[in-house]
Amino acid sequence: MAINLRSPSAETREQRLGTITSWDGPASRLANESAFSRGDCGPGCGGKGQRICELESPFSQGSTCSEQIAESQASNVRDAVLVQHSPIGCAAGHINSNAFFRNGLMRRGLAPRNVTGLSSNLIERDMIYGGAEKLRATIKAAVERHQPKAVFVATSCATGIIGDDVESVVRDCEDELGVPVVAMYCEGFKSKHWSSGFDAIQHGVLRHVVKPKPGPRQDNLVNIIVLWGSDVLTPMLAELGLEANNILTVASVDEIARASEAAASATFCYSVGGYLGAALEEQYGVQEIKAPQPYGFDGTDAWLRALAKATGREERAEAYIAREHARVRPQIERLRERLKGVRGYVAMGAAYAHGVIGVLRELGVEVPGSLVFHHDPVYDSHDVRQDTLGHMIDAYGDVEHFSISNRQPYQFYNLLKRSDPDFIIIRHGGLAGLASRLGVPAIALGDASTAIGYQGMIDLGEEIVDALAQRKFHQDLAGHTSLPYKQWWLDQADPYLLARQNAPQAAGSRV
Repeated sequence: MAINLRSPSAETREQRLGTITSWDGPASRLANESAFSRGDCGPGCGGKGQRICELESPFSQGSTCSEQIAESQASNVRDAVLVQHSPIGCAAGHINSNAFFRNGLMRRGLAPRNVTGLSSNLIERDMIYGGAEKLRATIKAAVERHQPKAVFVATSCATGIIGDDVESVVRDCEDELGVPVVAMYCEGFKSKHWSSGFDAIQHGVLRHVVKPKPGPRQDNLVNIIVLWGSDVLTPMLAELGLEANNILTVASVDEIARASEAAASATFCYSVGGYLGAALEEQYGVQEIKAPQPYGFDGTDAWLRALAKATGREERAEAYIAREHARVRPQIERLRERLKGVRGYVAMGAAYAHGVIGVLRELGVEVPGSLVFHHDPVYDSHDVRQDTLGHMIDAYGDVEHFSISNRQPYQFYNLLKRSDPDFIIIRHGGLAGLASRLGVPAIALGDASTAIGYQGMIDLGEEIVDALAQRKFHQDLAGHTSLPYKQWWLDQADPYLLARQNAPQAAGSRV
């Protein structure tokens, strides 16, 4: 389905892609039910027209929202200002966003500084009479105080409820102030999964920041859609004679604007970058690289070859791949010896998790279970070459306990007990502390680039070795702490018991 940039807002992931947030079973069954196609899963499954039978929990204990994701992305654009059209409480997310920004700047060799953001500070009166004029004043204050190259405006649950005409305000301000004013329609209740926040900001920059009439195509320029991690892809692309245009986080407005002039677009995670990559191809002919993600030997080889084919650099790619295999394989073999018989568990975003599981299996680590925070049956390209789950299974084998849960801590104890790992790798905080209280060392991947590419396998392997050396500390911690759950729940073998009890019962249900 084509991405409609005439619309002020992006469709949510459940609307476009059929995203689900609760499921349990082998990875192979999920891949078969996804099958990069749509269908009917039968009565009682709760699949709403999909083949996948989504479990629906009766409550949500802990998650985040799409507004927080859009805010974290927009506030980390170096020469822009974020305006949150919201009550002041929504600005609490700046605690995390500021840490991401400071760390991201340092990882890119830039001086650390704080994010720049304002809030329209909606109060009870505004919820009755409307907050449009407050928004207008806040946008003007952002430009007058900070002279940004762009202003991002994030909507909130409050503005969605009262129905402020945000689009009219931002268009008026853009005309008056002479800088792009980018509306991000990311109300927290709009989507059941926070990943829709990535699409909200990417839709906005496509409409108001990316050059609508780009200059000549730059044949050596490749958009790399990344998060805040270390810049490991620029040197990889340099081996092919290519320049990496790293966007969106920690990028400048000008770097984002020239995305329409690139020869191709690629990403380390289709959950994060699939929307922008597909839209740039549809709207500007910037070829989106459709290949497995750059994790492990198999994925990195395929990713580099697809990029080389798109840019006419096949010989350079093959030479680089051969050199890296020769350099890395002896070190991987040494790590495999040290990690023989070790069991790992992965808990993070969907496409990212698929790649990291592949890296663990390259290292000889057993992966009996994994938790992903959502699942997209397809990505926006609808191209089977981007089937990261299918690639993981084909290249590295099935995962017996492959669970989908929107970061629910109450399920995590039971999930870990079922898989009995020696360590976990987790991308988002909160669950790491719970794992430690269970005596399981947790590796929190604050640097999203850790596992990428050939060197990423070595770096992640060494982090695992370090974490396993700390097992005694975590075991001692577990011996002196308790969990905040009743014993009847801790005794449950099925982490999805409550969700299954909540599911509609009907003949033919495969829940």
